[in-house]
Amino acid sequence: MSYLLAQDTINGAEGKITITRSGRILEICGMKNIKTIAGIQTTDMKTIGTRKVQSKTNGVKQTGTGNVYFGSNGSNLFVDMVLHYINDGVQDVFDITITNEDPASSVGAQVMGYYGCVLTGDIPLSILDSEEAMLNYDFNFSYTDVQRLEAFKDPANLGS
Repeated sequence: MSYLLAQDTINGAEGKITITRSGRILEICGMKNIKTIAGIQTTDMKTIGTRKVQSKTNGVKQTGTGNVYFGSNGSNLFVDMVLHYINDGVQDVFDITITNEDPASSVGAQVMGYYGCVLTGDIPLSILDSEEAMLNYDFNFSYTDVQRLEAFKDPANLGS
């Protein structure tokens, strides 16, 4: 039986994040993490004659979470979006591209595009905290569309 070699696992810090807003592409620095989720929604179905409960898929909820260092260009961008909504009543829609690419791995890169993103939840406008040496905060967003722009390749070698 063959198995994946450790050298072909992906280092979580290797990659990049870009945000496109109003036609401007910005590579985000200062992000600790980001994770997108496609939450499959189902409805239970029960029928007479069986105790089995079946599930019928009826949708997908597309959300994401991340953590960004306060004062980084990503943090500034999010504050700009919140202020734009507060002052002008316009919620900015943006796109995110996430690239996983570890040069030590033979599997290449995966590039995912998330479209129609909007911020959700709380975005801090100011933070002071005597207990923190590096200020950061969590953020949430939702998206309406996703495309895999590039897929990982199969590993060049497998263990045996």
